[in-house]
Amino acid sequence: MSRTVITFGTFDVFHVGHLRVLERAAALGDRLVVGVSADALNERKKGRVPVFSERERLRIVAALRVVDEVFVEESLEAKRDYIVTQGADVLVMGDDWAGKFDEFADVCQVVYLPRTPAISTTAIIEHIADL
Repeated sequence: MSRTVITFGTFDVFHVGHLRVLERAAALGDRLVVGVSADALNERKKGRVPVFSERERLRIVAALRVVDEVFVEESLEAKRDYIVTQGADVLVMGDDWAGKFDEFADVCQVVYLPRTPAISTTAIIEHIADL
């Protein structure tokens, strides 16, 4: 029986930390589906517009070998619907979200993966801005 893994993120200024979490998520199943945050959602949750557009970020993530399907995540409140619609068996999130998605344990396994130390999109953007 195949297992579908789902994860979500902005994936702006794509870096090795993003790649590592997607590779580890993919290893937990047979199919990896990724919800890429819409530009408007990213602005609401992070207070800034992404460096790369929603369309560009979707293309970058979709081009990865480990990713089987991408879609636009329009709403944080729709996570349960995305999980169910995609037939996900496992939800993977970074451990900075530990405990925040446990409510979905009734529809799938919830796994929190450690983030890659010392790598942050925000830190990268701030470093570039300081140059």
